[in-house]
Amino acid sequence: MESNKDSSQTPNNLAAFCWSIADLLRGDFKQSQYGRIILPFTLLRRLEGVLENTKEQVLAEVERIQPMNLPEDAQEKLLLRATGGLSFFNTSKMDLSKLGESGIKANLQSYIQSFSKDAREIFEYFNFAEFIGQLNDANLLYKVVQRVRQTDLSPKAISNHDMGLTFEELIRRFAEGSNETAGEHFTPRDIVRLTTSLVFMEDDEALTKPGIIRTIFDPTAGTGGFLSSGMEYVHELNPEAKMVAYGQELNPESYAICKADMLIKGQEVNNIKLGNTLSNDQLYSDKFDYMLSNPPFGVDWKKIEGDIKKENSLKGFKGRFGPGLPRVSDGSLLFLLHLISKLRDSSEGGGRIGIILNGSPLFTGGAGSGESEIRRYILESDLLETIVALPTDMFYNTGIATYVWILSNKKATERKGKVQLINGVNLYGKMRKSLGSKRNEMSEQDIATITRTFGAFEVVDARELDKPTEQKSNRGRQSANPKAEVAKTFSSKIFATHEFGYRRITIERPLRESYQFSDERIAELRFANKPLIAPMKWVYQEFGQAWSDDASCENYGQLSEKAIEIRAYVKSHFSDLKEKQIKDLLDSKTWLVQKHIMLKAKQLQSSIGTKQCDDMNGYDVIVKAANKKLGIKLDTKEFKQIAAAVSWKNPDAEKVIKKVHKVKANPLYGLFEVNEQVLEYKTDGDLRDNENVALDPSQTVNALNEAYFIKEVQPHVPDAWIDASKKDDKDQQIGIVGYEIPFNRHFYQYQPPRDLKKIDAELDAVSAEIMALLQEVHS
Repeated sequence: MESNKDSSQTPNNLAAFCWSIADLLRGDFKQSQYGRIILPFTLLRRLEGVLENTKEQVLAEVERIQPMNLPEDAQEKLLLRATGGLSFFNTSKMDLSKLGESGIKANLQSYIQSFSKDAREIFEYFNFAEFIGQLNDANLLYKVVQRVRQTDLSPKAISNHDMGLTFEELIRRFAEGSNETAGEHFTPRDIVRLTTSLVFMEDDEALTKPGIIRTIFDPTAGTGGFLSSGMEYVHELNPEAKMVAYGQELNPESYAICKADMLIKGQEVNNIKLGNTLSNDQLYSDKFDYMLSNPPFGVDWKKIEGDIKKENSLKGFKGRFGPGLPRVSDGSLLFLLHLISKLRDSSEGGGRIGIILNGSPLFTGGAGSGESEIRRYILESDLLETIVALPTDMFYNTGIATYVWILSNKKATERKGKVQLINGVNLYGKMRKSLGSKRNEMSEQDIATITRTFGAFEVVDARELDKPTEQKSNRGRQSANPKAEVAKTFSSKIFATHEFGYRRITIERPLRESYQFSDERIAELRFANKPLIAPMKWVYQEFGQAWSDDASCENYGQLSEKAIEIRAYVKSHFSDLKEKQIKDLLDSKTWLVQKHIMLKAKQLQSSIGTKQCDDMNGYDVIVKAANKKLGIKLDTKEFKQIAAAVSWKNPDAEKVIKKVHKVKANPLYGLFEVNEQVLEYKTDGDLRDNENVALDPSQTVNALNEAYFIKEVQPHVPDAWIDASKKDDKDQQIGIVGYEIPFNRHFYQYQPPRDLKKIDAELDAVSAEIMALLQEVHS
């Protein structure tokens, strides 16, 4: 077997040599397919090199156990003993140097099928057999195999650590060559480095003591970038520490790459699982020291909604989703809850989480919503350490604002009850060449600025950065007075956890109504309530003009002859109407019932009159007196429908009384003393409002609510009150607790507008220019 010493000098050089296979593929394969061929061939060559020393022992063991006809699992256990501690083997007598040119396709496929189950599975998820066939059809398979053989990837030539770096570089090249799907597979290295640094930086034992063992987990493992970065970070500082990697990935190809990477690094590949993390947690009983994740942004969980809701309702806080469920359109916070459930217990040393999220989890959802309840759980459990705002245009498949959240159940004493917000949106440099949506990147210095600030747990007032001014486009019309360039700054703030919380109190105002038995209002009773009112008006306009309101009219509401025409129009113009409602519309009984109610209202009009009355409190008494006088009987439904028809909201009318109480007046909560009576008024839903009262543990809930109401509400609407029935489910206090993290509001920098005189002068200049141009056109 030949050895290429030059290519094995550094992982980057070795990766470049491995990637040179692309020279053979160019023309017959797309650029996005190169990695799907190069990665499995590199893995194959590495596995072959690792197995070289124990190959004879394994083949001898195969000869010994073959006559036993054992199941595959039992065979694997016996064969693994012959590998000298490796987690895989190959039972074929062939290797890449013995495949031959004729029959190479069948020989290579047989060789791969001879690997142990875990290793074989990786090639299957790469769809490697399919690519072997395509290479063979293009007469390239033998050439590629010969090229692969030219480099020595055995442990003698390259260590597990350096081989891992080589494979990571190949993964990066593959991801960047597949711009359209890079974001699904691969988190940019600068973001991985930053997140990893923030998660690991406070574990002095793992970073310094020999023999320390730590576990690392990524529930959205992708190609294993976060897992590799975590292991690499610790290895740089403490080569004697051992990191055990765990992960789960939904995409089969990414899963294959991740598993291959872990196999190359000497990790236990059984710890990498395939499947949906949220609906099928395959590491459900495991807890971890460190967790890193870049879940998909804004992806809905409609397909697995039943599984998630079932776990939430049946297991509650004993499951993963006890705190609440976000809206189905965005599952980001479900991944965060999943990670929190995996934290090693604080009594066993605790754990830390680094997760990348978009802006939505910071503020989406009002008080009582699933998102707010999840934030509430995180903050009230004191799990959140910091949130770092990243620059935009940092990811391959999106340019939106993103944030790194760091959580821990082993906070240092000075961090307890506190959250640090770090604004790093200006810590970036422009890339020479964009990769998909990624146009910006963070330098080692930018990453160090954030990690130092986090480590020092310090407040940093807006500090101007030494960053070059961005080049503006010179296309189009240029402003004579361009806006001044805003200075790029970096800052950090520290808040108590309760400062992100509030109570949403409901403010009610009294209903004020007038009534009038006018002809126009009574005429509306000819038609039933919504949703039939509009279609009934159309039918009456088209077909009911000949109907009489006299009792002798026999054809009132008879629509059988027009049913087909009416159905067609209703289907076209009132598509929300259900079949039962259409039948009611065509039924003469519906029309006769409404006519009967309208005629009763006309009788009441003869007694009550047509004058407008602005005090609804006397309505019941007046109507009942008229009923008695006229001998009319109104059932509850008729009474309500007539009242709704003849009344309307009027801000100048009297307040409508709901109840008279025999208790002490309390106007803050809707009990008003009027003429030595304590009155409760009906509420006007259209005037209902909500106010958010900041949390303050130093005061009682009622004292806070009342002080806010007296200061902010009462001076503007003196007849308003707090609805004491709207209480928080958890603490049963008035007002529903909500949490949000308004990151941008805390770091907003006010930019004063330009002087009005200058703006006016510019407008005058532009107007004069336009007039001059118009004169040229007309001259």
